[in-house]
Amino acid sequence: MKLHRDGLPFIAIAVLIDAALWLFVPLAGLIVLPLTIWTILFFRDPDRRIPAGKNLIVSPADGLLLPVSEAAPPPELGFGPDPKQKLSIFMNVFNVHVNRVPASGVIKKLAYRPGKFFNASFDKASELNERMAIRLALAEDAGPKEDIAFVQIAGLVARRIHCALTEGESVCRGDRFGIIRFGSRLDVYLPGGARIRVSAGQKVKAGETVLADFPS
Repeated sequence: MKLHRDGLPFIAIAVLIDAALWLFVPLAGLIVLPLTIWTILFFRDPDRRIPAGKNLIVSPADGLLLPVSEAAPPPELGFGPDPKQKLSIFMNVFNVHVNRVPASGVIKKLAYRPGKFFNASFDKASELNERMAIRLALAEDAGPKEDIAFVQIAGLVARRIHCALTEGESVCRGDRFGIIRFGSRLDVYLPGGARIRVSAGQKVKAGETVLADFPS
């Protein structure tokens, strides 16, 4: 099983603590074992089959798709006040938490903002919680000549957002770009003309599930 490198210190600590408990207090080691296994599984980083084709937007996260809404992207990205279609994916503590780029293009802007830690399934989490907002200029074969936004949002338990992207970097659909610890949310703001291909309540996979496309 492939693991995300950000999780290695946590896994090492969990395994060492559990091993010590097994050595000195076996019953305690047995009780803590499920938590150790969960820590290992939380940082799993499975390979994904990235869908081929033009004009596709894939999910940046594993999780549950919340109701589709319309909202302006985070103001720090410079899109202006006009609302866009917003897709939100809620990740619980059992989902894979490695995030993937939703479309090919160039990273135009990164904007981190500290904030609160409301439950990530609440709508107010998009506005009030800690977040890393990303503006992506789509590649020529990735959609219209408009930018999209996707946002990593910390949740009730999550306290660390990691984003490995840099401004000006070229990325491909499905590339790994970060992780959020532990339980969180990803929002995607779509350009006009996007056709949504998922529905609320659907389980999606990062890099695999097509969220939307742009009809020719």
